[in-house]
Amino acid sequence: MAANAYWKRPATKFSRFSARLIIFVGFCVLGGPGYAAVKIQHWTTEKGARVYFVENHDLPLLDVNVEFSAGSSRDQPAKSGLANLTRHMLASGAGGLSEDDISKRLADVGAQLSGSFDMDRSGLTLRTLSHPRERDEALGILAKILQSPDFPAEILTREKARIIAGLKEAETQPDSIAQKAFYKEIYGAHPYALQTAGEINTVEQLTRADLQAFYARHFNAQHAVVAIIGDITRGQAEGIAKNLTDNLPVASTAVEALPEIKIKSQGKLIKIAHPATQSHVLMGMPGLRRGDPDYFPLYVGNYILGGGGFVSRLIEEVRQQKGLAYSVYSYFSPMRQEGPFVIGLQTQKSQTDEALAIVQTTLRKFITQGPSAQELKEAKQNLIGGFALRLDSNKKILEYLAVIGFYQLPLTYLDDFTGKIENVTSAQIKNAFGKRIKPESLDTVIVGL
Repeated sequence: MAANAYWKRPATKFSRFSARLIIFVGFCVLGGPGYAAVKIQHWTTEKGARVYFVENHDLPLLDVNVEFSAGSSRDQPAKSGLANLTRHMLASGAGGLSEDDISKRLADVGAQLSGSFDMDRSGLTLRTLSHPRERDEALGILAKILQSPDFPAEILTREKARIIAGLKEAETQPDSIAQKAFYKEIYGAHPYALQTAGEINTVEQLTRADLQAFYARHFNAQHAVVAIIGDITRGQAEGIAKNLTDNLPVASTAVEALPEIKIKSQGKLIKIAHPATQSHVLMGMPGLRRGDPDYFPLYVGNYILGGGGFVSRLIEEVRQQKGLAYSVYSYFSPMRQEGPFVIGLQTQKSQTDEALAIVQTTLRKFITQGPSAQELKEAKQNLIGGFALRLDSNKKILEYLAVIGFYQLPLTYLDDFTGKIENVTSAQIKNAFGKRIKPESLDTVIVGL
């Protein structure tokens, strides 16, 4: 799991590249002494948008990300999938420009547009050359997309059909079936239980008016977080943030707080039949929030338990010692509320019970005893040694800026990161896991029996 530890969010819409941008993409690496060179500037616009900016003139590139508290947790069960569809439809026509117009005009200036979406967040990312002609054209199009989406009816029909086809396909896949059942079980009636893409019957009923209402309610300057990195000055960044957010809809109310998550005293075992050759197993419970004081002990501890690939305990016990699974892993995904702690694996159906028992034993032992001194030393070396690689491009730093901004983490978060890891002790890991992870509360979903 990446150091910023949130759901990997696939880009959902790209423009075509021009030759000019392709030349630079592979070389977009920050100069200077690695992560220590990252200086984050922060301010709030007059309309309330929070802006996070890193100035870097090494290459003539600019990356901009604009996000809102408009993830799937803002859906209602009867309209599940609305948040995802609204975000996806932003670039399908805006300010009088058609979907093809947007794509062609961005390609003509060598710009790339992508989208991001998860349970908490929804947004768009633009990469463009920093020369004024290309930059201004690309940013002007992004402003139209953010501030004047048309939500064309004919494209809405097409996109609903595409999403529904994907949902129908997912209903046949064991990994998708397991994930859906897992989130429903660990989160119950909480909005985090809702599927990001929605349900077939709810997506079918979504209308253009639904999208317009969701956009007006959630895509506001007061709720916007703007992350910018690249070849511009502070003054230029201030102008860009203002132009992208000032004409967004005015928020009628503050962002509603998500309901608290209740941790169950007793987990459940759910078995779902499927003709797959292997059993797909997910085990877990709500874990921790962003900004939690136990984040670093849990992060380092999870690396030792199941996040460190072939050097993790779960791999050693389940694969190396018993040969019961090719891959077994664990991770935390901190969100605004408690994101999931997950252990996952695939194994032969006949070996499911044995593999599950070993996972449970390994987890309980780790919780009660914590890591060894050698495990902790090696985990710190690997995490600290690899951290600079997580910040070796504008794109990677932009992702961190977005997380820091959205969850209002300290501006020194990146500078402090390796020091926080170095200071983690075995006792802290044992204490944090003991508080957060209760084996009796873990829900387990097995698909493929």
